[in-house]
Amino acid sequence: MHRLADRIHLEELTRIGLLTGSVDAMVQVHLGAVFMPHGLGHFLGLDVHDVGGYPEGVDRIDEPGLRRLRTARHLEPRMVLTVEPGIYFIDHLLDEALADPARACFFNREVLQRFRGFGGVRIEEDVVVTDTGMELLTCVPRTVEEVEACMAGQDKAFAPFSGPK
Repeated sequence: MHRLADRIHLEELTRIGLLTGSVDAMVQVHLGAVFMPHGLGHFLGLDVHDVGGYPEGVDRIDEPGLRRLRTARHLEPRMVLTVEPGIYFIDHLLDEALADPARACFFNREVLQRFRGFGGVRIEEDVVVTDTGMELLTCVPRTVEEVEACMAGQDKAFAPFSGPK
């Protein structure tokens, strides 16, 4: 799932002109880790970052962007976890990527400059795994229009999602 989130991020950053080139080639050089340096999510339970993500005998993946994954476990019904992809513009990570020819070649530096200082965004969803998929536990704005309406103080109900996703 983390790799899928990376790919979608890279596709969208290419669509808006911040990146150029082959998304497959970007994935090969772990360019997604520049923008999402954290894992995709974690278990929820007694602790906000609950334990149990790595069963005994399972080693952590030692790749950029994947080192910080909090689980490598097969998901089972009734497990509760977060799904929290994010995009960040962190100067030191961007500078490292721009200094590396294997990654720098993908950046449109002019477009990137517009995002410097922006920070980033991450919307966390909490889900429970079901026998047929998942049930979304959070009701938060998801679309640009919903987020803007929320920021403008407009009351709006956000319906939870439940289904095989």
